[in-house]
Amino acid sequence: MVSVEEFVISSANDVPGYKITETKGFAYGLTVRSRGIGGQIGGELRSIIGGEIKEYQQMMEESRDKALNKLIEHAKSLGANGLIAVRYDSDAVATNMQEILAYGTAVVVEKE
Repeated sequence: MVSVEEFVISSANDVPGYKITETKGFAYGLTVRSRGIGGQIGGELRSIIGGEIKEYQQMMEESRDKALNKLIEHAKSLGANGLIAVRYDSDAVATNMQEILAYGTAVVVEKE
């Protein structure tokens, strides 16, 4: 994961200790993921019993990380060194596929 010193990321509209000097615009990172057959069978069996479904939890954690990394890449391509108002959105694309979207505003910041 990227550190704040490398690339500033905030879910707020500002970053304490940093001044926004330029807004580069909307940036996003998108991924669509599916479990393999083994994970799907394991997840289905676990859903019958009930409780936490670790196969899908792991897939979603990896998907969020992938979407965030793609968001950072997009922001960097716009010339930004930070992101504000970062959010996630998720939706089912098909029976066994999940879309994860990370988005925010790409900005140029400098330490105050």
